[in-house]
Amino acid sequence: MSYLRATRLLCWLLGVAFVVSVVHYLDNYVSYDEYPQPADDATVPAPSAGVIGGAWFVFTALGGLGLLMWFRRHITTAAVLLTGYSLSGLIGIGHYTVPGATDMVWWRQTHVVVDIVLGAAVLGFALWAARHSSELIPPAARSAQQAPQPGA
Repeated sequence: MSYLRATRLLCWLLGVAFVVSVVHYLDNYVSYDEYPQPADDATVPAPSAGVIGGAWFVFTALGGLGLLMWFRRHITTAAVLLTGYSLSGLIGIGHYTVPGATDMVWWRQTHVVVDIVLGAAVLGFALWAARHSSELIPPAARSAQQAPQPGA
């Protein structure tokens, strides 16, 4: 796949993931009490609504930085940051470790599951990009990245 085609795919993927994450995290934050909670003796406690809200900003910043690094053709760095962003969706799997999660209303199930699927897709893209980074960096950019910096 060419860099241009991969860029279109990445922009589409991140755009959809962003919209779904807004819905999912906003619902988590605003309707926190409606989500099933782990038992008091659970090995992993439930994050607070504030942690969930703050996590969205951290994850989204990772995605934005990953996209910026992609545009600058720092493919490996972009892949690492995009992997971090993918956790924004993949962490939704945690909902299904709590009894009663499958009893949530259909639309809540939908945005949780779609967020998980998009997290997996972003992770897949990041792994693909890391594996093909040498093909995605044009020769001129590759030599510029390897050249010693003036004054160094």
